[in-house]
Amino acid sequence: MPDPTFLIAAFVTLLVVIDPVSLAPLFVALTQGMSSAQRRAAGLRACVIAAGLLLVFGLVGEDLLRFIGISMPAFQIGGGVLLFLTALDMLFDRRTRRREGHSDAVEDPSVFPLAMPLIAGPGAMAAMILLINQAGRDWGAIVAVNLIMLGVVALCFVLFLAAGLIERALGRTGTMVVTRLLGMLLAALSVQFVLDGLAAVGALPE
Repeated sequence: MPDPTFLIAAFVTLLVVIDPVSLAPLFVALTQGMSSAQRRAAGLRACVIAAGLLLVFGLVGEDLLRFIGISMPAFQIGGGVLLFLTALDMLFDRRTRRREGHSDAVEDPSVFPLAMPLIAGPGAMAAMILLINQAGRDWGAIVAVNLIMLGVVALCFVLFLAAGLIERALGRTGTMVVTRLLGMLLAALSVQFVLDGLAAVGALPE
């Protein structure tokens, strides 16, 4: 039987790192203009892909990155740069303009940036690697950590389902304001990813 203290720590760690509550308004902004069915499908696809990535990274992530010569700091920096590009799209409303110009082809954000790096970001992947390492050879603890991760990702999906209610409550103007605000916050988060990666390799003081 896994140590309850370890399980509580694992739940709190993944809940804080993945942060489903903060992802819900981002999901609204990134899926603006989608129908309810498209939004639900995008949310489900993002959560399934993110859960699969976190499962794989928890079990073999560190060895896989080492095998292909990529360090976790490099992964953080790369994810930060890609996330910054998405933030620029949100700030300048490029996504909406692209949709208006291609009304029959709605851009799907489920793989990027929702699944990775927003849900399964460098922090979440590093947390899974750390927790699995702490579990050692206790397969009960390893299974428990993965079940906790699946529960947190499922919570993301539940909150994504409420995206329509959030959007209706905000209205068009409110959604535009929130999209710009979240674009700024997403830009800051992406820069933090880059700074964390640079600090990890000693390029910046921690």
